[in-house]
Amino acid sequence: MWSLETLGRVRLSKHFYMREFLYSEIGNFHRIQNIPDNPDLAIARGRMFCETLLDPLQETFGRIAVRSGFRSAELNRFGNENGLNCARNDYPLECHIWDLPDVEVAGASIVIPWFADQYDQGRDWRDLAWWLHDHLAFAEVWFFPKLCAFNLSWRPEPTRRIDSHIAPKGTLVRAGIPPIETTWERAARYSDFPPFRGVVYPSV
Repeated sequence: MWSLETLGRVRLSKHFYMREFLYSEIGNFHRIQNIPDNPDLAIARGRMFCETLLDPLQETFGRIAVRSGFRSAELNRFGNENGLNCARNDYPLECHIWDLPDVEVAGASIVIPWFADQYDQGRDWRDLAWWLHDHLAFAEVWFFPKLCAFNLSWRPEPTRRIDSHIAPKGTLVRAGIPPIETTWERAARYSDFPPFRGVVYPSV
């Protein structure tokens, strides 16, 4: 039997614990508990998400801020039905519900403060989008105007689809369609980015 305290202490990867993904403003305000129906399944998928995607990001850009992580099916349904920026539970690109038995996905809405500062000064969101495309085995990314936050998701098949609500809006790349920019053009966009996984931590 999982207790909420024990669940929050579960370490998902080198840098992340389950507790970071359970906080929900919607849940707190509307008094809806944000607890997995299947904690073991949520943990297993959360580990794949963090190890595959979030750890490399944090080891490249420093601290990653989680804006919205795991959502229970009940909480996500409430958010969708009340216009609180939650997709339908059965929406194919919904990534916040980590423990649906037949949908292998885990994701979160995150902000990279290092890039958000540059975005505020006018930097193109596509510089980060193409870096993600060329460095990480993600399934989908959705960019949003505030803070250049983006939904990032893991699935067993890394299709590397990228969409955006920031102009130019729409789909930047998806499976079956070659990238509209060459490898060299993409690399030039992020040539000043930190080295991949280059953050140095104190030795143990």
